[in-house]
Amino acid sequence: MPPSPLQVQSIDHVTIVVRDLAATRRFYVDLLGMREVPRPPFSFAGQWFQAGATQIHTILEFSGSGPAGTGAGQNTRGHHFAFLVPDAAEAARLLVERGVELVSLPKFRPDGAVQMFVHDPDGHLVELSSPPGTSVESGPA
Repeated sequence: MPPSPLQVQSIDHVTIVVRDLAATRRFYVDLLGMREVPRPPFSFAGQWFQAGATQIHTILEFSGSGPAGTGAGQNTRGHHFAFLVPDAAEAARLLVERGVELVSLPKFRPDGAVQMFVHDPDGHLVELSSPPGTSVESGPA
């Protein structure tokens, strides 16, 4: 089969439906260190957060949106999205220090990267991963 003339370059954004804009901002900005960026004047409430070239777009749950959250639960092999961080174990330690319950402790993936999982305020499953060569040692005991 010949290569597709359509060539996806990267993920531009992920959109999630949320119940509480302030709690969502605290999670993505205050805990994960993303920054809030301007959002066009849509006819529904929401906010946009950015880290590098990646954006998270939030929509406040309303009759024209789907329900908030994903129902992913504790299954780290189901629906989730991931952010690259310098040290996933250190990220886990910092989150626990701030009272955030982890879904999973830092662990190695088969490719050597370190990954850990946490829920945002609406139950969206968020992976924080660091490149191969980082340790799982600096995380919580």
